[in-house]
Amino acid sequence: MQIPNSSLLLLGLCVVAGSMFAMTSFSTRKATDGSGFTQNWDKTLPSVSRFIVLNDFGGAAVRDGETGLVWEKSLETNEMSWTEARMACVDKDVGGRKGWRLPSIAELSSLLDPSIKTLPTLPSDHPFVNVHDVYWSATTVTDNPKNAWLVFFDTGKVLYGIKTITFHVWCVRGRVNTDQY
Repeated sequence: MQIPNSSLLLLGLCVVAGSMFAMTSFSTRKATDGSGFTQNWDKTLPSVSRFIVLNDFGGAAVRDGETGLVWEKSLETNEMSWTEARMACVDKDVGGRKGWRLPSIAELSSLLDPSIKTLPTLPSDHPFVNVHDVYWSATTVTDNPKNAWLVFFDTGKVLYGIKTITFHVWCVRGRVNTDQY
């Protein structure tokens, strides 16, 4: 069966137009967290504009303008093992919303401010409440799967610990980092 020249011409124009649309849409896209908010991993924002308390969550969650992630505002004081921490986040309801998870080590350590030397080692004027010393990340130590990475908010250090030991939990919402588990 032979295709008429007019149909081939129309098909060619559609392919060219589709390619031009794809190039335009990719070149004008901004990195977002899926919510339409721009991520600013390449910028250091002042705390006042970096951390936004979210009214849609009844003021119980905070959006980080640098990462696009949404964090719990008021942290629980109980400690738990790594496995319990993961399950606690999955079951968490903050501001009437589910969909929480344990953050990756990159996400959790992004909250640290290296210029602060006392607990909590967070940027000044942060809105978080009940920040304690050590928090689990979801990231397993690659060469020792019985351990997971931790962030020490009392010293600003990132170290690892055995998953059965108990530490604090800080849950997050946002696009899942595929390297976190």
